[in-house]
Amino acid sequence: MNTQSEHDLVSIAARTPNLAAEAVECVVTVPTFKRPDQLLATLASLARQETKRRLAVIVIENEATERAGAEAAAPLFERGEISGLVIIAHQRGNCAAYNAGWETALNTFPNFRNLLVIDDDEIASPGWLEAMCRTAETLPADIVGGPQAPVFADPSHEAFGSHPVFRPPYDRTGRVPALYSSGNLLIVRHVLEVMERPFLDLRFNFMGGGDSDFLSRASQKGFRLGWCAEAPVHEAVPARRIEADWIRARSLRNGVISTLVEKKKRSAEPLGRARVLAKSIALLAASPFRAARQLAATRKTSIAMYPVYVGLGRLLAEFGYANEQYREPEKN
Repeated sequence: MNTQSEHDLVSIAARTPNLAAEAVECVVTVPTFKRPDQLLATLASLARQETKRRLAVIVIENEATERAGAEAAAPLFERGEISGLVIIAHQRGNCAAYNAGWETALNTFPNFRNLLVIDDDEIASPGWLEAMCRTAETLPADIVGGPQAPVFADPSHEAFGSHPVFRPPYDRTGRVPALYSSGNLLIVRHVLEVMERPFLDLRFNFMGGGDSDFLSRASQKGFRLGWCAEAPVHEAVPARRIEADWIRARSLRNGVISTLVEKKKRSAEPLGRARVLAKSIALLAASPFRAARQLAATRKTSIAMYPVYVGLGRLLAEFGYANEQYREPEKN
């Protein structure tokens, strides 16, 4: 089946026969791009979830030409081994893929309570979905994040797990002031019903950070944020991502995103832009001292340099610098 949407942006590649859409309580969205084998591993982990909640999966293929992920996943849905849909998001980009999946969830499953997100290079433990849902209910929280535990292709690289680009922002379950990533996320349905469209700002499409911006805007609207330390997903980290130039680029990008998100947050404030610039200058000025403390504490130059690169990225964003790491995903 290949039914084109009226806006020609989303098409359906596969759908579970006799899908009981009205009974679905949780929807898991899985964006994918040129990782068919890893996608199948992710889907296998979702099939092993230990929960009584009615679950459906939406795979969002964002490579509309070869469609390797969709081709690999479609038979699982057509045979009913996994319940849900495989869709093609014809507009390239990270944010476009998420937006397509979340809109499809709202349009297809009228009664779902929670939408969860996992990436196509991540594996969920059997208790993942249940732990995320229980945390949302008991804290309570409208949006819940969880750890992305790095699994390095080369076991000798395990020491990089303490680097800020890989380390989770929190280590305990509870309410938190901010969330930054959609790589392991739960969003209660009413959040999506209230947030403006598109959910993720397409200006972040190839840079990343659309999720951080979305989460910042949701927090501004008063939605409660939480963290579930008991629901990690295990993220495959190829050897490429421990190379110095990749870590430097990711650190700079984090700084750029920080500035762009804060600018949007303060856009209505008097002197908001000036305050963001002043903060960026102050952080960059302080970064050598923070780096020195980190070097003394960890003896690792790459960790020590992180605040320097973030501070530099924040300031570079003021001059239009944008590191679009997702523009060439084979290098990411």
